[in-house]
Amino acid sequence: MLTIDILTLFPGMFPGVLGDSILGRAQERGLVAFGVHDIRAWTTDKHHVTDDAPYGGGAGMVMKPEPVVAAIEAVRSHHGGTAGPVIFLSPQGRRFDHARAQRLASLPQFTLLCGRYEGVDERVFLGGWVDEELSVGDFVLTGGEIAAMAVCDAVVRLVPGVLGNQDSAPNDSFASGLLDHPHYTRPEEFRGLGVPEVLRGGHHAMIDEWRRREALRRTLARRPDLLDRAGLSDKDREILREIQGQEAQQQ
Repeated sequence: MLTIDILTLFPGMFPGVLGDSILGRAQERGLVAFGVHDIRAWTTDKHHVTDDAPYGGGAGMVMKPEPVVAAIEAVRSHHGGTAGPVIFLSPQGRRFDHARAQRLASLPQFTLLCGRYEGVDERVFLGGWVDEELSVGDFVLTGGEIAAMAVCDAVVRLVPGVLGNQDSAPNDSFASGLLDHPHYTRPEEFRGLGVPEVLRGGHHAMIDEWRRREALRRTLARRPDLLDRAGLSDKDREILREIQGQEAQQQ
């Protein structure tokens, strides 16, 4: 079972997301457990203060190191030898991607630290209490909570047994290095738009070929940067040249 601990100043943000849909069912089936911890529980003053003004002046407040480190140490102590990495959600971190989600899904436990305000006192990092920083994109959120939810969702669906159909995750966008192919369902025609003939023919080899071609086409159009590291076959490259040739004729 995978255990994900979350350290936050706003624990009330999590029950709805973690308790519903796939994440909720994963908990019910004993495949994953979440521990949401209020950092204020580790303050020592009567007002439960977790932030203070920055040294040197400037706008905003900074999360104090004492309660953050105490919370991290408590979680690590609880898990003992199975304690995994402590990850700070930050726009300054490395980009979170499918490969990192797979790595986290293979662990017995990891901890997500949600920042707020102008961030966390740098000594939390200098002292080695945080193992890595992850970013969910090149934008700034009001805190790390929404980013932590995204990480939880991306990771948990990769835990074996979580998805009803185990073929779903390997076929997702980014799992193969490409964006996903288009999907269709009933009705066969909707407001003059039909389902591609190949998908209605029942020829599985032709369907697989169509899906691969469309995944390549979509990736080329929307995220061509992914193609450089997608591990393309000679057949894939041939298909891409055909697509590029077709598009050049249409221009």
